[in-house]
Amino acid sequence: MRLLGAADVRRLAEGASVRPTKQRGQNFVVDGNTVRRIVRVSGVTAADVVLEVGPGLGSLTLALAETARRVVAVEVDETLADLLPSTLAEHAPGRDVEVVLADAMRIDELPGPAPTALVANLPYNVSVPVLLHVLRRYESITRALVMVQAEVAHRLAAGPGSRTYGVPSVKAAWYGRVEAAGTVGRGVFWPVPNVDSELVAWTRHAEPMGDEAVRLRTFAVVDAAFAQRRKTLRSALSGLAGSGVAAEAALLAAGVDPRTRGEQLDVRAFRAIADHLD
Repeated sequence: MRLLGAADVRRLAEGASVRPTKQRGQNFVVDGNTVRRIVRVSGVTAADVVLEVGPGLGSLTLALAETARRVVAVEVDETLADLLPSTLAEHAPGRDVEVVLADAMRIDELPGPAPTALVANLPYNVSVPVLLHVLRRYESITRALVMVQAEVAHRLAAGPGSRTYGVPSVKAAWYGRVEAAGTVGRGVFWPVPNVDSELVAWTRHAEPMGDEAVRLRTFAVVDAAFAQRRKTLRSALSGLAGSGVAAEAALLAAGVDPRTRGEQLDVRAFRAIADHLD
């Protein structure tokens, strides 16, 4: 399959009067080696149904179609969503790819078989909320590989005690294991971004951390714990618990020193605290 190069991307964009916008975090990949590398690192096979968010002009979509059983590409930009089928017909005839015009942060249903993998060049400005929504909504997705801004990648893959560890780190870890998976040079994008990009790999836990009610309670604890990072958990959770005394009791019951700060705890510790809050 012939993938899109820089000349192809610019031709498609010019023909459709597409101008990449910062508002939607649009930076299109113009290098075939890069998209094939993403597919390879993702581990996608001919058995997978892949969800792609933000396909843009189709660079990664084509590489996924080359390997996956089926690709569902969710695009919020109507012009791009209308253009993509003709690109697929030219470059990937006969491949099972369906384009869905929708906002990935709000989508709750996808056509066809349930997705098994998420592979995407996520728009920089909404990468974390999109990722968390997809992981929550589609339990059939067992692994993901996303390209995000390097700063966001560091936050997602950070562990307890790290300077970059925070709310995104804990919430992504609720669903599965997160790991850094490589860097991507600025020169493979058009337009060239003014930030670096990195790949983040995610694998779903074999057993869920808890049901939806438990998740909501745990995430409320996480949000409160990191609202003011310098506070001890006793102080940070006092509002959520109703008082400092109640917060301390819950922390001790969960086996956590009340003087601990949020950045020192992993997701299982936050779950334990949530279990002991009234």
